[in-house]
Amino acid sequence: MKIKQVRPKDLLKALLKLGFIIKRQKGSHIFLERTLEGQKYFTSISLHREPLAKGTLKAILKQTSVSEVILKELL
Repeated sequence: MKIKQVRPKDLLKALLKLGFIIKRQKGSHIFLERTLEGQKYFTSISLHREPLAKGTLKAILKQTSVSEVILKELL
């Protein structure tokens, strides 16, 4: 499935809807965490104006164990 370019702010909103919480922030980077069935998932998002690169978006989705289909529904 092809996913469109996503702005970091939109990705952050989608992950917050999925139950991620903001653990901390350092500069333009926001660090998120979610515990699901005893498993902890961590990631960081850099809040820049440009859309995320495809590889960066895929890496974040892999770290958070969120599928592209679920992300597309939330955007």
